[in-house]
Amino acid sequence: MSQPENPHQAIYNIAALCAAHGLTEVVLSPGSRSAPLTLAFARHPETNVRVVPDERAAAFIALGIAQARRLPTVLVCTSGTAGLNYAPAVAEAYYQQVPLLILTADRPPEWIDQLDGQTIRQNGMYGAHVKGSYTFPTETTHPDAKWHANRIINEAINLAKAYPPGPVHVNIPLREPLYPTGEVMFEEVRVIKETITPHRISPQEITELARTFSLAGRILFAFGQSDRSLREALPEGGVEGYQLEEVTGAVFLSDAIGNMQPESEFTAVVISTQDVFLTSEIETKDLQADILITTGKSFISKAFKNFLRRNPPKQHWHIQPGGSASDTFGGLTHIIRAEAAEFLDSLLESATPEGKLPETIRIERFDYRAAWNKANEKAHHLLFNPKTGIIQSTVRWTEFTALYRSLQKLSKNSALHLANSMTVRYANILGVPAGVEVFANRGTSGIDGCTSTAVGYALAEPEKQVVLLTGDVAFFYDRNAFWHNYPTPNLRVVLLNNHGGGIFRLLDGPRQQPELGEFFETRQQLTAENLCRDFHLPYFPVDSWEKLEAALPVFFGPAGAGGVLEIQTDSQVNAAFFEEYRAAVKKAFS
Repeated sequence: MSQPENPHQAIYNIAALCAAHGLTEVVLSPGSRSAPLTLAFARHPETNVRVVPDERAAAFIALGIAQARRLPTVLVCTSGTAGLNYAPAVAEAYYQQVPLLILTADRPPEWIDQLDGQTIRQNGMYGAHVKGSYTFPTETTHPDAKWHANRIINEAINLAKAYPPGPVHVNIPLREPLYPTGEVMFEEVRVIKETITPHRISPQEITELARTFSLAGRILFAFGQSDRSLREALPEGGVEGYQLEEVTGAVFLSDAIGNMQPESEFTAVVISTQDVFLTSEIETKDLQADILITTGKSFISKAFKNFLRRNPPKQHWHIQPGGSASDTFGGLTHIIRAEAAEFLDSLLESATPEGKLPETIRIERFDYRAAWNKANEKAHHLLFNPKTGIIQSTVRWTEFTALYRSLQKLSKNSALHLANSMTVRYANILGVPAGVEVFANRGTSGIDGCTSTAVGYALAEPEKQVVLLTGDVAFFYDRNAFWHNYPTPNLRVVLLNNHGGGIFRLLDGPRQQPELGEFFETRQQLTAENLCRDFHLPYFPVDSWEKLEAALPVFFGPAGAGGVLEIQTDSQVNAAFFEEYRAAVKKAFS
């Protein structure tokens, strides 16, 4: 007599399918309903499973792993509210275009809304914040059901990888018994691979765009959030020293998260201080573009976004191979479906070189580039002049200048994660050293998983130094990022602790309100000392220049074991310093 079909064989095959597609990184949170999934991934020889008890932290850790590996990370959790705790990271992954495969265990459909434990309406629970949502068949012993189950997982994995990558959800109802009595067996599975077709713009379209490009006097390239692959894909030299500036006479601008900072000194100028001089109080009409060409995702700089909304270009071209394109500045005219590096290459081959342009256009481009470079140089002088610069001349202990000194200690080829709120804004003003790749959760710009994302990246890249710059509210909000059994000696956390949401003292709206301290800033007296003790992390508390200078070489040293550098400052002193900074900017550029 033949043995009956294992009712969970199709579940075990999910692990085999993921491995066959190259999805070997798995983050799961313990639970009973998810036992068949847990055992499948735990026992598969090719999957690397990490257990993180807190589902919210687990999902952001998976996000960080996917950022590093550039492949979907698999998330596994039990039924009920466990999956809802994934939601913040799922939304962030969706807008940041980071691939995740989310597998949520569920009760069988007949038990939904029957007051059974850990049972909620899970189908489609991430709504519009996933690329796709699937329901796995409850019964999988029939050949058609097995075929259906296999097809669903193949489709979900391919969808997560396809451009633009992102999160995909598969809800998996499971009947008892959940625990096997024998071995977990992995069958040979059918793998459906999807060929990724490169997006190429036609020669006719290139010719037409190149003609328009060649007749424009003021051209501004702006690079939104991207990893280093774009700069690395550009022809030799990337933006620095490369014919982009010399041939086009255009201006190039990037936020810190655009990752267009050079590896070393460069001849072409990449504008990076726009947060300093593009304020509403400063006249910027001479910086208005005829053609704005953008690529990448979001921009940190609100000043830059407002500048473009106040001074719209005549045309805005956005380069994006696929997916919906955002009209961030309110003046989008062309969506160019192509890979950015390939399009820029083709454009340069077809456009008229600057030296052969009509004299009037050539002069206009020279003047336009000179206006941007002048503003950029003035901002650099204001911040970094050895004698009179704001950074060098201050003697007060503030988080702004302490953060700058910490940034200067970053090693080349390290990964820098910026938490949301003030740290990402500070870093965008101050700039990032050459050779450092920058990450930030700017898809939704929440504080809820900044630490966990950095932890995930550090776990995925154990040989690379990973640095997180964060504020106290974001750090303590996400303290369960460290609640797991996986050491991260390569992770260094620079914590700006001003004992509250100090950003609200810097924003015009809340800082004028009498309720500022209690209802916006939310004062707290926590330090990282107990957290570091709980999770066995080296702890470096500093509250003066002397202590900071003594701690930095040890904290960033190659022989270190990670840890937290806690920079404790006074929120009111920080606010007063920032007011002086704003006044100095206004004076310098008026």
